[in-house]
Amino acid sequence: MQKRHSDRLLYFNEQIYTTRKYVIPFIEKHHDVTGDMSVLEIGCGEGGNLQPFLDLGCKVTGIDICEPQINKAKEIYANHPNKQNLTLICEDIYKVTDLDETFDIIIIRDVIEHIPNQERFLPFIKRFLNPYGVVFVAFPPWQNPFGGHQQICNNKFLSHLPWVHLLPRSLYKKVLEWGNVQPDGLLDIKDTGISLERFLSIVNKEHYHIKEETLYFINPNYEIKFKLRPRKLWGILNIPYIRNFYTTCGYYLLDLKNEKHAIQK
Repeated sequence: MQKRHSDRLLYFNEQIYTTRKYVIPFIEKHHDVTGDMSVLEIGCGEGGNLQPFLDLGCKVTGIDICEPQINKAKEIYANHPNKQNLTLICEDIYKVTDLDETFDIIIIRDVIEHIPNQERFLPFIKRFLNPYGVVFVAFPPWQNPFGGHQQICNNKFLSHLPWVHLLPRSLYKKVLEWGNVQPDGLLDIKDTGISLERFLSIVNKEHYHIKEETLYFINPNYEIKFKLRPRKLWGILNIPYIRNFYTTCGYYLLDLKNEKHAIQK
């Protein structure tokens, strides 16, 4: 287990760094990010991804099912100069149906791979997006070397063992138990892991329009974590299905223009 998995403030600051340096510029290629906008993050945790937007003066809402993380976020932001623009909600996203507004930007960063039934999730969140809004999604494909999040293991050997999560479920459980690792959380991730192809299939089925797609061989987040310069996936390696095994992160910017055109027709 790395320090960031127990030191949540360190993780919080890493999120700020990557969102400010990479996520916002990625969004700004196609959609302005200004202080008069509203931003929703689903699976916000302690809210590190939200701070760069809050610093700009945006009206920001974070939703997470984990009460300790929401409580920590409230503590962190208690003295932020724009705290009046921040709303934090502890709830299962599927039970959040009474928000008073739709949003210009929805952030789903390193979250979709933890959500059961993504086929339900992606159509569900449309209700939170305004007609000219965008959805930013970033996630590691399930099959990549550490797509099972085994780096959070408190067993040093297992935490550095690539692709171990691809073992059959029963064998993977035994390996975790052998390493004195509580298997439930990692098995949950195995059950909800998502590939690039399945994500794109859902996106197309639900009439999202992909405004931008970038696949990374070296995740932008690795710059602050490991001092590694981000590297986009070379075109020659962008081979469907196979790319999942060496892509460490996919960045996507989506909107609903296809769906709006279909409704107008």
